[in-house]
Amino acid sequence: MKRRLLLLTALLGSVTLSSFAEDGFVPLFDGKTMTGWTNPYEWGNIKVVDGEIHLTGEKKFFVVTDKSYSDFIFEGDILLPEGQANSGFMFRAHVQPNKVFGYQAEVDGSPDRKWSGGLYDEGRRMWFISPIKGNEESIAAFRARAGDAFKRNDWNTYRITCKGNKLKIEVNGVVTTDVEDDKDASGPIAIQHHGEKGATYKFRNLRIKELK
Repeated sequence: MKRRLLLLTALLGSVTLSSFAEDGFVPLFDGKTMTGWTNPYEWGNIKVVDGEIHLTGEKKFFVVTDKSYSDFIFEGDILLPEGQANSGFMFRAHVQPNKVFGYQAEVDGSPDRKWSGGLYDEGRRMWFISPIKGNEESIAAFRARAGDAFKRNDWNTYRITCKGNKLKIEVNGVVTTDVEDDKDASGPIAIQHHGEKGATYKFRNLRIKELK
């Protein structure tokens, strides 16, 4: 019986590895350690719990991949804490000591604003394109695209596709942003804690497929 269980475990492992190989995705998070990731800030706490990354802190911070990516498809799941919360997946980011800036796929905890899946330019142009802050027509068009794709108080799957100057963001299979912008061509992926004391931001299933 023990031998059969060992064989079954080995087979399941080979199936998992082959599925990664077949679709071209590779994991960015091994489910056990933060190998391949760095916190460039002097603050912020990171724990790995049951295959999830848990971020806590009292000031906003980002955890970034050690590797930079140019053209790719990224996928990841996020669960926001209850109450006031906001986060995002940075991509083609810029990293400095105690600072990360650049493209961010918005994860909006506000039930009223509903800008999840928007494209925010952290530390630079902010809401410059999808949607444009202060532009009611742009905001209405974004909300029509995004609808109720984002599920508050539940896990949400983000998919970010970058190919040249084409940037696309999907939330739970819904295309929320599909634009062209040539500000950045390459950089790390990053995950965010927004800085609310006592709040835990959770991430899982982070993976990427580089495009040629």
